[in-house]
Amino acid sequence: MFPFSRLFLKPVFCNIVSANVLVSLKVVYLILKTIFLYLDSQNCKRNQFPSSFLHVLKKIRIFYSGKVTTVVATPGQGPDRPQEVSYTDIKVIGNGSFGVVYQARLIDTQEMVAIKKVLQDKRFKNRELQIMRKLDHCNIVRLRYFFYSNGEKKDEVYLNLVLDFVPETVYRVARHFNKAKTTIPIIYVKVYMYQLFRSLAYIHSQGVCHRDIKPQNLLVDPETAILKLCDFGSAKQLVRGEPNVSYICSRYYRAPELIFGATDYTSNIDIWSAGCVLAELLLGQPIFPGDSGVDQLVEIIKVLGTPTREQIREMNPNYTEFKFPQIKAHPWTKVFKPRTPPEAIALCSRLLEYTPVTRLSPLEACAHAFFDELRQPNTRLPSGRELPHLFNFSSFELSIQPPLNSALIPPHARAQTSPASHGTFHNQSYFCW
Repeated sequence: MFPFSRLFLKPVFCNIVSANVLVSLKVVYLILKTIFLYLDSQNCKRNQFPSSFLHVLKKIRIFYSGKVTTVVATPGQGPDRPQEVSYTDIKVIGNGSFGVVYQARLIDTQEMVAIKKVLQDKRFKNRELQIMRKLDHCNIVRLRYFFYSNGEKKDEVYLNLVLDFVPETVYRVARHFNKAKTTIPIIYVKVYMYQLFRSLAYIHSQGVCHRDIKPQNLLVDPETAILKLCDFGSAKQLVRGEPNVSYICSRYYRAPELIFGATDYTSNIDIWSAGCVLAELLLGQPIFPGDSGVDQLVEIIKVLGTPTREQIREMNPNYTEFKFPQIKAHPWTKVFKPRTPPEAIALCSRLLEYTPVTRLSPLEACAHAFFDELRQPNTRLPSGRELPHLFNFSSFELSIQPPLNSALIPPHARAQTSPASHGTFHNQSYFCW
């Protein structure tokens, strides 16, 4: 057998191998890739093949991948055991005040990943990293690795979070339907919102509040309809009695207690934000727009009416003496379009409550009648594809509110209930392509 591995011992590969051999190697590589992608579709695992064979294929692949970056990274979960990670096909897919997000392809698995690069303040631990390292749920974007890199300036250090890559967001999906002058199919609203509430139930039970729920932070795979909550840059482990900043959460999705300047808020601010997302998907536009906190409060009062003194006390005790014009609540049925399902309107009304403690919990939302269609065994996506796994609750999830378990898990899905694993996207592969 030709000793392929010897071809990769020196960087002068192109000088010692003829053009014909290069072409032949590429043909062999493409044939093998096709074969193994087929085997992958048949659920064959790469550990069934000799490691030396896979190592040679990896070397061939690296040669044809173009520029490859190799870093020493630490796995997102488990013990701190740094390892070499190589990636290629790097391109910018987002940027903002937080930093830059790149898309890249892992050399070992050929999976696409997102790399979030943020400036690290050496004086503090990165809160986002600390939180993401302890999260493990099928509806939360997974932290695969993290590593540090130097910046252009002296003493400038960047934290790089290597995350699941998910191609779309709820924001872009909704915008697509808006541009087509149609509403998003209600089945998608149900599937997306259900998975959002599952993710919130999980993080809230861990004491974590996301504090920036909005359509842009809800990643979705358009083929499978799997949703993953992302961007924990504003997230915080809330501690009772410990003050928090009130200027948090994006415009349009801020809970009224935040607008009132509360600093002792709870994870119920995420529930309000989720209610705003649901309303936006039903309406085709934000329900409470506004250029300032005052503008948004006016929009909220137009729908919910003027809050009572008791409701204001529940949001922020310091505001009880303020005088507000008395405005009656607008009927929820008139807020939405005529054909909006009544169960959707009912759910919105239970999420968008002035008093934080009266809002539904995430799992109570999952058990709501609005999602009953998802619990029917024959429900499918518009494409005819099966729904993503919605009932694979872990024992931890089932311990959050046990009385709800019988309502959450339909009889046909009882076998699905097992320790939840990460959702598998259609473009993921076990093999090292």
